[in-house]
Amino acid sequence: MNTPAAKLLKDYKKPNFLVDNIELTIELNAEQTKVCSKTRYINNTTGKGELFLNGEQQKLLSIKLDGQTLTSDDYHIDESGLSFSTNLDAFELVIETEIDPVNNTSLEGLYLSGGAYCTQCEAEGFRRITFYPDRPDVLAKFTTHIIANTKEYPYLLSNGNKTAEEKLDDGRTKVTWVDPFRKPCYLFALVAGDFDVLRDSFTTKSNREIALEIFVDKGNMGRAPHAMESLKASMRWDEERFNLEYDLDIYMIVAVDFFNMGAMENKGLNVFNSSCVLADSQSATDAEYLRIESIVGHEYFHNWTGNRVTCRDWFQLSLKEGLTVFRDQEFSMDLGSRAVNRIQQVGVMRDHQFAEDAGPMSHPIRPESVIEMNNFYTVTVYDKGAEVIRMMHSILGEDKFQQGMALYFERHDGQAVTCDDFVAAMEDASKIDLSLFRRWYSQSGTPIVTATEDYDADSGVYKLTLSQNTQPTADQKNKLPLHIPINVGFFSQTGQPLAVEGGAEQVLNLTQPSQTFEFNAFEKPYVSLLRDFSAPVKLNFEYSDDALACLIPAETSDFTKWELTQALYVKHLKAKISDSNYQYPSSIPQILKQILMDTSLDKALLAELLCLPTFATMLEHFETVDVDAILSARKSLIEFIAESLVTELQQTYSANHSSQYQYSQKAIAQRSLANVCLSLLADVKQDSPAATQAEIAQLVVEQFDSADNMTDSLAAMNIARKLPEQVFSNILKQFDQKWRGDALVMDKWFSTQARMESDTVFDKLDDLQQHPDFNWKNPNKVRSLFGAFAMGNHEQFHHSSGRGYQYLASVITKLNTINPQIAARLINPLIQYRKLDPSRQNLIKLELEKLAKIENLSSDLYEKITKALKA
Repeated sequence: MNTPAAKLLKDYKKPNFLVDNIELTIELNAEQTKVCSKTRYINNTTGKGELFLNGEQQKLLSIKLDGQTLTSDDYHIDESGLSFSTNLDAFELVIETEIDPVNNTSLEGLYLSGGAYCTQCEAEGFRRITFYPDRPDVLAKFTTHIIANTKEYPYLLSNGNKTAEEKLDDGRTKVTWVDPFRKPCYLFALVAGDFDVLRDSFTTKSNREIALEIFVDKGNMGRAPHAMESLKASMRWDEERFNLEYDLDIYMIVAVDFFNMGAMENKGLNVFNSSCVLADSQSATDAEYLRIESIVGHEYFHNWTGNRVTCRDWFQLSLKEGLTVFRDQEFSMDLGSRAVNRIQQVGVMRDHQFAEDAGPMSHPIRPESVIEMNNFYTVTVYDKGAEVIRMMHSILGEDKFQQGMALYFERHDGQAVTCDDFVAAMEDASKIDLSLFRRWYSQSGTPIVTATEDYDADSGVYKLTLSQNTQPTADQKNKLPLHIPINVGFFSQTGQPLAVEGGAEQVLNLTQPSQTFEFNAFEKPYVSLLRDFSAPVKLNFEYSDDALACLIPAETSDFTKWELTQALYVKHLKAKISDSNYQYPSSIPQILKQILMDTSLDKALLAELLCLPTFATMLEHFETVDVDAILSARKSLIEFIAESLVTELQQTYSANHSSQYQYSQKAIAQRSLANVCLSLLADVKQDSPAATQAEIAQLVVEQFDSADNMTDSLAAMNIARKLPEQVFSNILKQFDQKWRGDALVMDKWFSTQARMESDTVFDKLDDLQQHPDFNWKNPNKVRSLFGAFAMGNHEQFHHSSGRGYQYLASVITKLNTINPQIAARLINPLIQYRKLDPSRQNLIKLELEKLAKIENLSSDLYEKITKALKA
């Protein structure tokens, strides 16, 4: 293959030509869809300029410039696009092409899957539909005509408002959509199919009635109401919190099974992966209900932060994604448990983003270079980007942040802008200098904040020294100090907030490599650091057992109560990892027993407090990882806690397990707590007076048999992996018999088996590929089976023989020709190998070297593999 060239942020140049408007006529046919684009171009240079139109995987039929047909001598065309030079100030270009949707398994551009036509144009899919300047800084008004067989495709949808519908003599229908707002082509969308439609409406604060429509596959109407309620809640919240109102007359969501992403915010016509729309209590878990709420909100919030104001170039992707993730996080936190939502947000950072920072694909939230843009839809751009916005919100405060947002929209509505433009609006509105803070946009890596303390009893002065250090990363060797807000709390040794200068809770702004903060205190305080995860950093501070025993029950921040409990677990897990003979202290179950008795705690929070740090989180505490020691230590601590708290766990399970389903925050919390307790009980490895292993197994089976909701049913099936093989096998068989043919539910069944810790999992993976519900072309199926194995089955994926690495590499090889984008996302567990022991590193390198030699290796995979091998 030709070596793909990297694109650089510093090479950005404004487009030679702008687009005033584009009129598309698309005649749908499975193998020969005809596309006619009539585009009005405006010269953006002084004199003669070259017009380059991106175009891939399409057949050029004709091209006319101001009505005159061009010949091949008039333009240059290759596999990347079409170009010619002109000194015209303005002109109309009409291009006719032919594309093949049915064989487009990459699911980029226009494709036909599951009986429906669908598009995905972000980041660079529009170039597979027609020849056009496929870049986000070219904004135009779109008119779209769709022509298709009326009987097969009764719904023909696109962006904007529908202005005409005509029945043609040949049994086809022609529908016209006009989008009055200028947009880049990545926001173009088209869907054609036969659906069930859930209709509703929303009245805006200015008393405009917006038609709401959700299109789902036939028979799935009963699973759409939750998404509709989430949409209306999003619209209401955005008006109340950000004073932003919807602008079109209609808002549509279409749920499709074949989709690479979770969802896409195309203007007025959001295309969603069906897993992010469809839910009822029988088929979806509480976590899926909450995920749908969050994603529906995220895509709706993009209407302003992404659509009305978009990014100038793809290096600015965090401008829209980091900001919109922050907004959807706040939406979820306002509607649900702030603490539990924050725990989940931080879990993503520690389990995934920190590893990305430390790996070969390390990049700032505004990258400097890119080969394949799809590879930069990352947790760094999205989730670390959101943390940067959250820090800015913390520094400015809610009122000034909202003033900054208002100024941002006032200045840039209808424009394609940069991250610097956003920060400038925040600065100008708040009058707060963010010069140093800007480094978060350009510097990669995870800062390590080290804290040391000193107390002079004679003078009553407490000194807290904070220092910061960011290690060199694959993309940047030299690091500079950042502006890091550190939220701290001071407590007396009896657990009361301690009055010190500045308050018992305050934010310390670390801006130098090292700073010492002094406080007058009549006793040595217990200090709680990085409360609410006030910055995306690693904290290096060793809490004493006495401090943790005091701070965990005393903390007034629920999130930080969880954080300190995690610190307790980490401290003793590290001791066990370094010495296999280490005995866990009785203080651990004593603290947890005290927590279980605290009736004031949110039960959803309590469930989180009982969960150990994940395997991925533990990796971040070591320079070189002993995989087997981490897995063994986690397993032994879980068993120690379970066996120490059998009675309390049983009592808590009984008090919170309900046989009657309700959907409410209270009921969700109770189910979460009950299922965590049941899972811990299944980890009891020796019979106790309170419960024998057989009795606990019976509890699991009874929950599965009697469950009237998917949350409890799936929890029981996952817990059954810990039970005797025959018990687990029977539950799997019952689940398959009940749900076979239901695509979304069967994804859960695939994932449960992919996480089996037995070495028989490899044969199981082979067998499951033959199941009638598995489909290599469906991204959800691939993720549910192979993604769950690689990212959720650490014991077998990291098997010392290298068998897990070989298996994933074989999957990626096959996906390279089917769906390169999904292949590139699945490869992450292989490229983040730097911390593993030398033997495992070598085993992974062998597989990467084989992958590098694949014929016709996609640019998506090429970029990741070459960077991993270079590292």
